[in-house]
Amino acid sequence: GGACAFVLGPGGPGSANMPPVQGVFFSNTLYYYSGEAGGDKQFPIGGSVVADLNATIMADFATVLWVPTTDFAGGTLALGATLPVGDVDIDVPGVISGPAGGGLGVSRSDSAFVVGDPIVTALLGWTQGKYHLQVGAMVNVPIGDYRKDELANLAFHRWALDTSAAATWHDPESGWDISGKAGITFNGTNEHTDYNSGNDFHAELSVEKAFSEAFSAGVQLYHFQQISDDSGSGARLGAFKGKASGVGVTAAWNFKLAERPASLRLHAFTEFDVKNRLEGDSIFLDFSIPLVMKLPPAQ
Repeated sequence: GGACAFVLGPGGPGSANMPPVQGVFFSNTLYYYSGEAGGDKQFPIGGSVVADLNATIMADFATVLWVPTTDFAGGTLALGATLPVGDVDIDVPGVISGPAGGGLGVSRSDSAFVVGDPIVTALLGWTQGKYHLQVGAMVNVPIGDYRKDELANLAFHRWALDTSAAATWHDPESGWDISGKAGITFNGTNEHTDYNSGNDFHAELSVEKAFSEAFSAGVQLYHFQQISDDSGSGARLGAFKGKASGVGVTAAWNFKLAERPASLRLHAFTEFDVKNRLEGDSIFLDFSIPLVMKLPPAQ
């Protein structure tokens, strides 16, 4: 439906930073997106071809990250899992054709609270002074609550592998942070719709300034570009290569919660230069806190 398995925007300040100690860490992201496409644009979604698509998504992504060692190949290893749940609202004034290919020509709306596909993650990162480097892999596991032949879905019902690399330069004395992240997502086939989504490239860049130990703020950019064609019998609109860019702001607040270091980070984006995707705005709020930390005796 013009969506990618990789949520655009989270690779902001400190995107290459790894937890400094062994332990178990929890993060939660509240995500809101509202987007639309004009009546002259068609989308394949839920086995149908629709026009003039409008969508609103309110979702929650809960993540648990386990750091078993800080000395793996000279760096820190982390393994994690994420579960998305949320409400999806879809409105289409015109349905061009249904799942069976027959023309419908009527408007449809669909809304559902669903569980998405779980995501498993592996990260490996290194730190040298002010410089941080991270490589990672993320796998979308297609076992979520996929609603066959419906418009509103949070699950993709396809395997997807995202590989990425991130770099961060962080200067604690001046408070400046410059971070970048880039990756490629390899998408599998939705067996129900026989739709093979093309592979895509994504890149993000952020610049942030810390104004105190507690507060920092900056700007973010992202770009998404599909690099191979959609295919399969369900790809009735052909290659359907998509692209989108976004610009936004971010701010973070660091504090103590139950004597543990916690943080809140807000991201807000608006999109431009969009093709074969919805164009809209997103806001998401990240919360993170360590659950268990293995600290050196002196700490």
